[in-house]
Amino acid sequence: MRGEFVDIRGFRVYYYAAGSRGVGDPVVFLHGFPTSSRLWHAVVRDFPPGHRLVVCDLPGFGRSDPPRAFSVGSWASDIVGMLDELRIPRACLVGHGLGGTIARRVLQEAPSRVTHLALLATPPSGVAPRHLARLARLLLPLAERAPPGFLAGLVQGSVLRGFADPERSRLTLDTCLQPFTTQAGRRLLASHLRVLTPSSGETARTISTDPRVPTAILWGGADPFYPPALAEQLRDAIPDATLEIIPGASHFIPEDAPERVIATLNALLAR
Repeated sequence: MRGEFVDIRGFRVYYYAAGSRGVGDPVVFLHGFPTSSRLWHAVVRDFPPGHRLVVCDLPGFGRSDPPRAFSVGSWASDIVGMLDELRIPRACLVGHGLGGTIARRVLQEAPSRVTHLALLATPPSGVAPRHLARLARLLLPLAERAPPGFLAGLVQGSVLRGFADPERSRLTLDTCLQPFTTQAGRRLLASHLRVLTPSSGETARTISTDPRVPTAILWGGADPFYPPALAEQLRDAIPDATLEIIPGASHFIPEDAPERVIATLNALLAR
């Protein structure tokens, strides 16, 4: 695997590539809040050969530059721009949480670019993450006055419950939150938290029923942020979508059950 930056209309997005270029549909992985490309490490490492794999840090996360706007629409436009720069005409999009919402927006606005869609712990339109949305409301008034790293530490304490084994996954979360421990990072994190609040236009805006592309929905049976009942609601909104709920898995499914994610993606790509 190799990592590098791609320039999208004047700012940089970090990505790394793996797999086999030109064989099968490319697969593009989009993480959610507050993680980075690190979330997909075990999935990409053990993914069977036959597909070009592209894993990015969304703008404002990981090594990527801050976004032009903190909105699902802006992030979706950036992903299309990344596909253009990497000369990927069509791809399977795999999104976790916020990344899944962005993938759905890409499908809505550029349906010809998406061959398959995998949504992991991705809420239906208008649903804010339980616990995290409340945390965002409480922390935002403190964001400008808090010392660097304080906000990231509080987010870490809340987000840890989203892993089935918090101790095993602490390195992943530490790596993902590290960019938010500086003064500039604190401002970035505050902007991301605003997107999560129920009053945000981003959580409230409806994404229309997806065009008919093969779609798989994967959910953790013990997700504390998005109850599994939401998975059935999402499935009902997407024609012919499949749904799998993984007993014992929490919110961060790529970390909790990478082998189940791989199996689901293999079945999806065969459809």
